[in-house]
Amino acid sequence: MSNSPETSLPEQLALLGPTEPALQFRLDQRTRERGLAHVAAIKAQLAARAAARQQPQRTQAA
Repeated sequence: MSNSPETSLPEQLALLGPTEPALQFRLDQRTRERGLAHVAAIKAQLAARAAARQQPQRTQAA
């Protein structure tokens, strides 16, 4: 291997400390909780659909 200018050395990355989100992205606690509840409801609905799709395959295999 040669040490040509095209060969770059590894770069050390540093994590930035936590910062305040921009004003347009800040949510109050009520909005955050409602959003998380909505995401949980959607996940439950998707899981129920996936389980319903699996159900006929299990009965045919038995």
